[in-house]
Amino acid sequence: MVNLTMLGTGGNVPSPNRFCSSAFINYKGKKMLIDCGEGTQISMKNIGCGFKGIDLIMITHLHGDHINGLIGLLATIGNAEKRSPLTIIGPKGIKRAIMAMMILIEGLPYQLNIIEDPVGSFSINDGHLKDIEISTIALDHSTECIGYSLYFKRNRKFCSKNAIKNNVPKALWSHLQKGKSYFVDDNSYTPDMVLGDERKGIKISYITDTRPINSIVDFVNDSDLFVCEAMYGDDMDISKAVKNKHMTFREAATLAKNGNVKNLLLTHFSPSVEKPDYFAENASSVFENTIIGYDGISLEIAYPDK
Repeated sequence: MVNLTMLGTGGNVPSPNRFCSSAFINYKGKKMLIDCGEGTQISMKNIGCGFKGIDLIMITHLHGDHINGLIGLLATIGNAEKRSPLTIIGPKGIKRAIMAMMILIEGLPYQLNIIEDPVGSFSINDGHLKDIEISTIALDHSTECIGYSLYFKRNRKFCSKNAIKNNVPKALWSHLQKGKSYFVDDNSYTPDMVLGDERKGIKISYITDTRPINSIVDFVNDSDLFVCEAMYGDDMDISKAVKNKHMTFREAATLAKNGNVKNLLLTHFSPSVEKPDYFAENASSVFENTIIGYDGISLEIAYPDK
């Protein structure tokens, strides 16, 4: 199971009711952030997720409403006595941005690993983060911007029939199930010999800030949860969306429909959209399983057969 909590659902600037963009993900004790806008630390304290356990931060782009909270958060994480490495992923320019921040927060007690402008799919070699396949996509915004898709892999079940068929000694069953391989009495034993079929994992996609380009549809395809920007609720604001390279509720919902996702969570609302629920039908009429996000909303995404 994966838990996702929206720490901030506002675009451009924070408001009394909405902090800027940030999402918190908890998976088997591994804690991750996507974006870190102004107000992220306060929202984290409100939900009690803690700072020390943050292992991975993914930044979509370098506009202030997505990164201005990072400098303070990095310092707070250090004050929380984190000593294990922290990985930050971001678009072109992320290394330079982090170097600038280091002028004000020298001497962090933990190592920063920075991955700039990644292409394709990859995993982080760190505990349960190894179970997550991270994919990125180039988006259409006014600056370098990337979207993220996280696929949380699922372990295969132990299959005694396969173990018996392959003449695997019982003493090795539990070890092979954990992924270890053995060579005993001139015979090689591998995990595949005791495991069943592959099981579908959980896919979460996160897209902001961008126009609704065609490549997004394939990228988010079959997502269990699609988190998408919805800067403007009113269909009449399409000209603003085009000019500022953002989306309307209806455009986000159309991507969800064409991408065959299970659930759509809208976020990144313009300060002018004081009550996003008022425009909910503009999205739900296109894609029924639409959720209007708000600061603090928390969703649990279970494996498909749960």
